Amino acid sequence: MPPLVTLLIYLLAGTAIGLLALLSRIPAAPLAGALLGAGLVSMSGKFEVASWPSGTRTILEIGIGTVIGTGLTRASFEQLQNLWRPAVLITVALVATGLVVGLWSSRLLGIDPVVALLGAAPGGISGMSLVGAEFGVGAAVAALHAVRLITVLLVLPLMVRLLTPISLNNS
Repeated sequence: MPPLVTLLIYLLAGTAIGLLALLSRIPAAPLAGALLGAGLVSMSGKFEVASWPSGTRTILEIGIGTVIGTGLTRASFEQLQNLWRPAVLITVALVATGLVVGLWSSRLLGIDPVVALLGAAPGGISGMSLVGAEFGVGAAVAALHAVRLITVLLVLPLMVRLLTPISLNNS
């Protein structure tokens, strides 16, 4: 099958499940749905791995970064002046926890320490997969982060609703 046809199949699966996920009303549903749709096609083994035209991945990463960056406003910066301490604490705690869980997983479960450390790192799926690819373990790292991302997107909003006071949920 021509590479562009294979890529189109992945895009259609990601788009279809991404749009279907909108009905779930979970945060970032299109992202999780697209990830699930393309992942299912890939894991089926019926199609070659999608081959992106040169530069496409970079353009998509720039687009995602731009979407996220547009949410950083002057108000965000002003909030950061009050939130820098929690930001530092959360960052240090997440990195330390990732290191501990990664090393523990490697020893306990016998997986490659590089896969375990990058898979347990608090970064996003695209960034950590790119770092993993530099070490030759990008697919394994992507798989671990995909499981984490989908789980977090499904479970965390529910936990926030259950654990925060009613007054915060209605604002």
